[in-house]
Amino acid sequence: MNILVTDPGRPRITWYGDAGERVELSGAVLVNWISKTTNLLVEEFDAAPGCRTVIDLPPHWRTAVWALGALSTGATVLLPADDGSAPDGRPADVVVTTRPAAFTGDVVAVALPALARRFDGDLPPGAIDAAGAVMTYADQILWTPDTDPSEPALVAPAATAPVQGVLHGDLLAWAVRAAPAPGARALLDGGLPVLDALAAMIGTWATGGSVVLASPATVAALLADPARRERLRAQEGVTHDLLGE
Repeated sequence: MNILVTDPGRPRITWYGDAGERVELSGAVLVNWISKTTNLLVEEFDAAPGCRTVIDLPPHWRTAVWALGALSTGATVLLPADDGSAPDGRPADVVVTTRPAAFTGDVVAVALPALARRFDGDLPPGAIDAAGAVMTYADQILWTPDTDPSEPALVAPAATAPVQGVLHGDLLAWAVRAAPAPGARALLDGGLPVLDALAAMIGTWATGGSVVLASPATVAALLADPARRERLRAQEGVTHDLLGE
């Protein structure tokens, strides 16, 4: 995502979570997070083309980081069904999740709160706690294998999205179609299916824009309070309000 560092100090994603949480990442900071996760996935799990990586996370800034980190290795990102199973029913090589006790094998446990220093819960044997582990990796990608454009990049369950599979070679073109407009400051609904949220975020960044992503509870509050919604739009410089779409 070279576009993220063409103006590295510019905000690229602003997250509004529950209980007033607000997190803003510039392009440079977002790239640093993506680089760290990429390095972790390569060094800990040999992530590469053909590696099946389940991203069992809701729409969130951390979800974008982990998905783009996995995609940077050439791996296939699998968006699971409600029970956590891969969309094609085959085993995953690594699972990135907020519910590590539900999985066996290679697991990365992710705490979503911005200030979390560790995962708040029991970890199965061998699971990696992302809160501490990610910070030990380099801010720049050290090495990744060559991406195979013919390999699947994103795969989602048929019940959650109209498009179930996207190849690495088609990823950017597919995502750009979901961008509201070049350079947009887009307000996105965190209740979207994860595939749709990722498409909108990647497409918006690829066309020089930035994202304001709100949690489902925050979206419900904004829809119920038009004045609050308008204040947030003005505060964040939103050019395209996509809530409820």
